[in-house]
Amino acid sequence: MKRIALFPGSFDPFTKGHEDIVLRGLRLFDEVVIGIGNNAIKKRYFPLDVMKEMIEKTFSEQQNVRVITYDDLTAHTARELGATFLLRGLRNTTDFEYENGISQVNRYLYEEIETVFLITSPMLAPISSSIIRDLHRYGQRVDDFLPYSLSELNRLNQEG
Repeated sequence: MKRIALFPGSFDPFTKGHEDIVLRGLRLFDEVVIGIGNNAIKKRYFPLDVMKEMIEKTFSEQQNVRVITYDDLTAHTARELGATFLLRGLRNTTDFEYENGISQVNRYLYEEIETVFLITSPMLAPISSSIIRDLHRYGQRVDDFLPYSLSELNRLNQEG
């Protein structure tokens, strides 16, 4: 049976930390599906379709990575995909406390799902999407934290 992992998140933006989790996850799973969730509570900084395109370009050489968007519970999306694993990255204990509760609920909703936590690589641990958004909002360079060019992202954002 194919070992499929769903890596869910808002990815606004998708960072080098996220990329690291996907690449390391590929050592454990046959396929990693990056699922960009549409969170009704959060207003996106970068449009969903633009971020999806940038993530697809990031992994264009990886045949066993695909990118989807979804507007449903993560557990339901995983079941529809045939994924029996959720892949999550942890930067610190605060992330663990938050993710632990979510993993319990996902397991309640979908018994076959296992959440696999990977500890973020030390040099990438300080990176978060919210910090990158704040830096960008105030005109600071953030390309060092992203696996794609922000000028390309801005161009696509303006076209869309």
